[in-house]
Amino acid sequence: MDCVYSRNIPIADMRVERSNKERTNLTEAEINREYIIKEVRSTDHELRNFLFTLGCYEGESVTVISVLGDNYIISIKDARYSIDLDLAEVIIIDKCN
Repeated sequence: MDCVYSRNIPIADMRVERSNKERTNLTEAEINREYIIKEVRSTDHELRNFLFTLGCYEGESVTVISVLGDNYIISIKDARYSIDLDLAEVIIIDKCN
């Protein structure tokens, strides 16, 4: 058997466990797929307030329309915004059901 065990859990199963716990950010989103914002992971209060004014807060749906270099065109509440890589990285998303 070529499977390595840790805590009696096969590594293949550990990957599934890990992927369920880790959240992806907006930079890893598929184009034209709707996601739910799970959190805005930043300690910068100004940044969090700015994203909130765009409608980017926990529970809101977001769609990446396109990626142009380090700029992400996103759709939130029927509006389109261009955000940079730094902003996209702090927006933690989860797939819609």
